[in-house]
Amino acid sequence: MTGALNVGLLLFLPYRAMETRVFDGLAAAGFDDFTPAQARVFQRIASTGSRLTELAAQAGITKQSAGFLVDQLERAGYVERVPDPADGRARLVRIAERGARSVEASRRVVAEVEAEWTAHLGEQRMRQLRDILTDLREITDPWR
Repeated sequence: MTGALNVGLLLFLPYRAMETRVFDGLAAAGFDDFTPAQARVFQRIASTGSRLTELAAQAGITKQSAGFLVDQLERAGYVERVPDPADGRARLVRIAERGARSVEASRRVVAEVEAEWTAHLGEQRMRQLRDILTDLREITDPWR
């Protein structure tokens, strides 16, 4: 097929559309100091907290870059560093109260976008899309 888009691009375009909507929604909710680079680290923070080295590995960036982004997130009140209960010498990055509020704001936007996509595709095709992408995640996401 001449001119057919590759699957990677077909996956990226809706992702980018959702990301744009989420950032617009976050800004409207008062979280206008959040960048996509920060989000790529922030979204990988485990519910119990994560070590900086884990965040760097999962985001595919250096520990120094992850540290820089976490420093920014900490100054803005989205995360906090706390002692790791499993290792007193280590610290965990944990989502702070402001970060939790931003997560809730982003979830509302994601739900809106998914509802629009479901209205466009229909319930069955949206469910199939989710199932297919979940299956694909098994071989594409080492951090699942």
